[in-house]
Amino acid sequence: MPFALLELSFLSCLLLQIEEIVTLIQDETEGVPIRTVKSFMTKIPSVVTGADIVQWLMKNLSIEDPAEAMHIGSLIAAQGYFFPISDHVLTLKDDGAFYRFQAPYFWPSHCWEPENTDYAIYLCKRTMQNKTRLDLADYEAENLARLQRAFARKWEFIYMQAEAQVKKKDKTERKILDSQERAFWDVHRPVPGCVNTTEMDIRKCRRMKNPHRVKKVNGPQSQSPVHTPSHQCRKDTKEDVEKEIFFLNAQLDRHCLKMSKVAESLISYTEQYIEYDPFVTTPELSNPWLSDDPSLWDLEASKEPSQQRVKKWGFSLEEALKDPAGQELFLKFLESEFSSENLRFWLAVQDLKRMPQHDVTQRVEDIWAEFLAEGAPSPINLDSHSYERTSQNLKDPGRYSYEDAQDHIYKLMKSDSYARFLRSNVYQDLLMARKKVRIFPPHHFSDFEKS
Repeated sequence: MPFALLELSFLSCLLLQIEEIVTLIQDETEGVPIRTVKSFMTKIPSVVTGADIVQWLMKNLSIEDPAEAMHIGSLIAAQGYFFPISDHVLTLKDDGAFYRFQAPYFWPSHCWEPENTDYAIYLCKRTMQNKTRLDLADYEAENLARLQRAFARKWEFIYMQAEAQVKKKDKTERKILDSQERAFWDVHRPVPGCVNTTEMDIRKCRRMKNPHRVKKVNGPQSQSPVHTPSHQCRKDTKEDVEKEIFFLNAQLDRHCLKMSKVAESLISYTEQYIEYDPFVTTPELSNPWLSDDPSLWDLEASKEPSQQRVKKWGFSLEEALKDPAGQELFLKFLESEFSSENLRFWLAVQDLKRMPQHDVTQRVEDIWAEFLAEGAPSPINLDSHSYERTSQNLKDPGRYSYEDAQDHIYKLMKSDSYARFLRSNVYQDLLMARKKVRIFPPHHFSDFEKS
């Protein structure tokens, strides 16, 4: 049996054994008592405490050390078989914290590999239920925005599915199912920083793909001579080389990505930008390449952005910074958050790359004094690696002395400030205003401005 199939079989057996234990824990007579707990003016249905689970594991699995029972319980919780109702950390604690058992429908052995459309439906449902406990976290809101852009064409269908699922079941049942569904996605789309138990270690995956790969021997043993006949050495070496060639040929034939995924990504990108291509979509003004009328380009360069331009800023930080109006709006947003020095540094480095050579040295010193020197008026937050590389580059100042620092600041803005910018009132109000202007016919503009 191939190693991969053997490991898959072992994993299936392991999951079945875990599910046997979980089934016994939930037994009505011999298991842990599942109860509804009253908390102030509300009731918490179908919960057990972490201490109850630890005690049951010690008693029924013949475990003497509570730490060992907690470790086994945490391994089971990491797969989502039971979960804390107060947070997203899938571990077991020996205290009075409340846990709830996962529905068998969501067990790893019963579940399909969830797709992004399933995740999009789940996040949509969360936004519809309009309760404080179901508000989206920052990372979930970012995921929802990204999925909405990716599935723009079928978003209406996804929304209808989410709407239909929200209307099902009574309040108590809905509360339990919400927590079980949340725990399922905590396993398959974990909170940033948490371990994803559904992902396989890449080194382990390589070993599975190539079980016959030659292993290198390290340490003192590799230095000691092996007394074997010379023809035997040649035979072993030839076999090893043949196995290596066979493996590398197999890797050449193996696609790193499924063609369906590549095609889906390409189609999504094309659909996203299709309305911005004047060769494919007829622009509101005449196509400058066909009519020699530059009015469209003048409009795109103006400080009054159209709805198309505002929408495009949401595609990526690069698109927002390429547009002068988008760059200005993003800078104003950063100023409101007292972090405008990041963008000002990035823009200063961009200008440095286009400067005349005789001004470069002085400008390099000015940027250092403003953003990086000790006691700088607008200090930026650099990691130690980027700071050291930049310090070394300044010994021979040039146009690209700040390349590492600029990349670090760009990634920082992209992962943090830009996501908040897209959700901010500054951007959303402008986007909606442009949509309204586009929706109303010309003779309604005066009425719209009065309102």
